[in-house]
Amino acid sequence: MGGWSGSWILVILGSIAILIEIALGGFAGFDLVLVGSALVLGGALGLFLGNTLIGFVSAAILAVLYVLVGRRWVRARMRTHKVPSNVDAVIGAEALVTQRVSRHEPGQVRVKDEVWRAVPAHDVQGPFEPGSVVHVESVEGVTLRVRS
Repeated sequence: MGGWSGSWILVILGSIAILIEIALGGFAGFDLVLVGSALVLGGALGLFLGNTLIGFVSAAILAVLYVLVGRRWVRARMRTHKVPSNVDAVIGAEALVTQRVSRHEPGQVRVKDEVWRAVPAHDVQGPFEPGSVVHVESVEGVTLRVRS
């Protein structure tokens, strides 16, 4: 292999790794993009200097630095944090009845600053009169199931 062909192999392999990661939607947690980038940069440096050995050594150093240092940093920034939705946040919460809640006539309750449609929980008869405090048992669509 001449000085140019080895560097081109780095560039091509790095590009393939990046394309695989992108095509498969980040299945490797961005690792292939960064390792592929290390290969492309090493290959580009080898091409620029006309020295395949420098290309391979720089690609190896960049890849090792990524694995030792950059990977944890990248993963910490990519990590998704579960944010409770309104539904998750209201289950178990106290609610103030603002409009009579009964089995055959849905009413309204206020949970924090939100007003929700409400009916008694499946095993509760009700009714709950305005001003009473209830607890949210579950959510069915936009309707809360409540109990005392």
